[in-house]
Amino acid sequence: MIPVGSAAYTLEDQQRMSKAKNYFAWQHRLIQKELGRRVLEVGCGVGNFTGTLLDREAVIAVDVQPQCIERLKLRYPRHDNLHAFVCDVLSPEFHGLASFHPDSSVIVNVLEHVEDDVAALKAVASVLTPGGVIVLLVPAFQALYGPIDKNLDHHRRYSRGAIRSLARRTGLRIRKLHYMNSIGFFGWWMNAHILKREAQSERQIQIFDRYLVPPISRVERLIHPPFGQSLLAVLEAP
Repeated sequence: MIPVGSAAYTLEDQQRMSKAKNYFAWQHRLIQKELGRRVLEVGCGVGNFTGTLLDREAVIAVDVQPQCIERLKLRYPRHDNLHAFVCDVLSPEFHGLASFHPDSSVIVNVLEHVEDDVAALKAVASVLTPGGVIVLLVPAFQALYGPIDKNLDHHRRYSRGAIRSLARRTGLRIRKLHYMNSIGFFGWWMNAHILKREAQSERQIQIFDRYLVPPISRVERLIHPPFGQSLLAVLEAP
């Protein structure tokens, strides 16, 4: 029931969601093993996910909100391997990040906020070293789209077919593609179509993180569900 990490969320939203320790740990287990030593994080927000990457050789964190980058720098002041910038992926300045030679990129709950996701993904791929990897975590199933998505400025939710199409249009090869958080699927559907919530519930986040994430993450470690609240994709650049 929790989308985490996007720059499109307010600072209050990001601080509230940062308490979802088990969910963050689950995300980290899925994502970190796919990343290289020099990671470009697109849409870093206040650094909720950035902190899990700081054992790498270099982390290049970008966000469109200056206050997020300011908060990120204050949060991790003693890490010389962290390079943080206010930058849009479609801006000319973004191409300069190629000088850091990132071998991988992580984009957690950000692409759904970008109107031209094809152009954004092409831009990210263009700054990676040859054979670089892009790890995407995006909200799944357009049928789950509801008031929360609208208020968070989500342009879309994704299916596996949509990601396959996106990969073809951007010239990327799919290395891994599967749904995650099957329990969250039902929670998000209820919020969207029954409760018609317009904002996430802090109490709901706490219950989900404490009681549901530990067992469902263990189950999904053994078998990938045929549906889920989110979709994980690992894409390889030429």
